[in-house]
Amino acid sequence: MHKYFPHTEHDLREMLQFLGLNDIKDLFQDVPSHVKFPGDYNIPLQMNEIELRAHFAKLASLNQTYTIFSGLGAYDHYEPSVIPFITSRQEFLTSYTPYQPEVAQGTLQYIFEYQSMICELTGMDVSNASMYDGPTSAAEAMFMAEAITKRPKMLVSSAIFPHIKEVLKTYAHYRGLEIDWIPATNGHTDLTEIQTLLTKEHAMVFVQKTNLFGVIEDYTNLADLVHANGSLLVIYADIATLALIKTPGEDQADIAVGDCQTLGIPIGFGGPYLGYMAVKKTHVRKMPGRICGLSYDKNGKRSFVLTLQAREQHIRREKANSNICSNQSLMALYITVYLTLLGPSGLKRVNELSYQGAHYLYQELLKTKKFEVAFDQPFLKEFTIKSLIPAPLMQSALQQAGFFGAYPLAEIDPELENLYNFAVTEKRTKAEIDALVHVLGGLSW
Repeated sequence: MHKYFPHTEHDLREMLQFLGLNDIKDLFQDVPSHVKFPGDYNIPLQMNEIELRAHFAKLASLNQTYTIFSGLGAYDHYEPSVIPFITSRQEFLTSYTPYQPEVAQGTLQYIFEYQSMICELTGMDVSNASMYDGPTSAAEAMFMAEAITKRPKMLVSSAIFPHIKEVLKTYAHYRGLEIDWIPATNGHTDLTEIQTLLTKEHAMVFVQKTNLFGVIEDYTNLADLVHANGSLLVIYADIATLALIKTPGEDQADIAVGDCQTLGIPIGFGGPYLGYMAVKKTHVRKMPGRICGLSYDKNGKRSFVLTLQAREQHIRREKANSNICSNQSLMALYITVYLTLLGPSGLKRVNELSYQGAHYLYQELLKTKKFEVAFDQPFLKEFTIKSLIPAPLMQSALQQAGFFGAYPLAEIDPELENLYNFAVTEKRTKAEIDALVHVLGGLSW
């Protein structure tokens, strides 16, 4: 520990003296006064363990819990209770950065298994390990497309989640890239418009399934059009749904990205999340992040190592396509355990139950005569529906009844007025769905 790291008041005075300062506040003299909090924080100076546990239990009791019936990128899927116990085992809790394979075999093994599972689910050749979340993995795919094609423009579907759209716009702005938007028609990307919009300046075509409206889009023959233009096809996919629907690999995508939160990661006030990225083998050297490979030692024993490690983000940062070096290692372990526990049949069952619940809710809402069909398109666990109920009344009624759902898409785009998002996972019971319908069906205005 550094000599001047303050442990006591005496140490603090020594540190300030060493820095030539009179007061700890002098460290923050460059921060404008109008953004500083002038009062005292209501934080106890010290507590013993018993007091601390009681204090946090009291704080936790203030949280309000809701039965979740909405999605848009965050889904209330089942989290097997055994996962935290497995992820805390010593053989997995080796060094965070596995540069020394001889002391990090546990970490390297589950990273390799994570990559293998991502490739199996997406139908792609190679996966990295990994990205921070879905939107930033989308931005990294955009950078990859630019590096591979040397083109400055991106063609992106308008039917993507708003947080992905905003991250793409931000990353593109500071990279000097341009984004052109493909319009959405009847709840899906207007693929016929791509032929008109796509030029030799576009590095990629970026689409999502399931999309903003919950629609399962059909990308048959889209890759042929994109590749004929010398561009890359990037598909952002809900990875849990790939147990049932057509994979990015089957759609001939060049890059597949998305979020792994749907693989049992709990909704925790905005995190944690985990982004995946998988590519065709021809693009592996332009892929950011770490890649773990299987090798053998001099005695012929199986071993795991980081591969392709002469990478620009480590040795020539100014020339790097991306400077992301970290991986969400703990969350990669989390979903590796999740997928191992469920297996292929379990993941399919999760989607089947979600499908059944979502379609049951959809039909029951229509029966109330207070909702109408918005788009006659296929969906799995998430859908958009038109409501005749005034938005404030609906939101207030659901909140009072303990439900979180019916997210108004007008908050994303004013042109989507009266359209609402609902999502149903395998955790939602028939009784919960019936209770939600009862609340909404009983409203009058």
